[in-house]
Amino acid sequence: MTEEDLLARLLYRDALMLVIDKPAGIAVHRGPKAAFGEHDALEAYFGILKFGLPRAPSLAHRLDRDTSGCLVLGRHRKALETLGDLFKKGKIDKTYWAVVEGGPGEDTGLIDLPLGRRDASRGWWMKVDTEGLPSQSRFTVMGRHEGLTWLALDPLTGRTHQLRVHCAAMGWPILGDPIYGSAPRQGGPPLHLHAREVTIPIYRNKPPITVTAPVPEAMAVALTACGYSGRD
Repeated sequence: MTEEDLLARLLYRDALMLVIDKPAGIAVHRGPKAAFGEHDALEAYFGILKFGLPRAPSLAHRLDRDTSGCLVLGRHRKALETLGDLFKKGKIDKTYWAVVEGGPGEDTGLIDLPLGRRDASRGWWMKVDTEGLPSQSRFTVMGRHEGLTWLALDPLTGRTHQLRVHCAAMGWPILGDPIYGSAPRQGGPPLHLHAREVTIPIYRNKPPITVTAPVPEAMAVALTACGYSGRD
């Protein structure tokens, strides 16, 4: 990723935070086995986003490697603490767009299924578990077309892979999901999950800040088939 690439993905900037449009296919964190200095994750490029501050911004939350869209960064320690508290208390609203195989019978609803780890050695691999942590996701049908459904998803909790596991457990896995869905590990469509919008009430005496990420090219065909007009 070049400096121009990352700067072109900057969606919002103020004194406390940045919001960037994360591309799909790149992890936000460097892996534990990465060589020193290896640029295998998005955070390796955050030095480009200092904008005059002495330190690079840091992640206020995470997105999966294959998920695109709004990613919030704190510009300094105090800002990160504030953002972390807002995320922890569920005060930051997040809306994802997904294209799923099949789809719900109703146009709106709540998925209320607790989630736990499938394998203790792999903390990212999740499953529905009656003894797991409470997990809730709202869904709204935005459009349908020939066995596909375009959903707006609002995770009310923030569990790992929550939306992917919830959709799969309901019988309508996210298109392109090789872990919880029917997509092959290689050669299938990309994961059709996009962090479309985030609303952040970071300032006490100002309205919340809402940031929207444009639809990624990889999802445009399926979304358009389901009725998306192309207007952001």
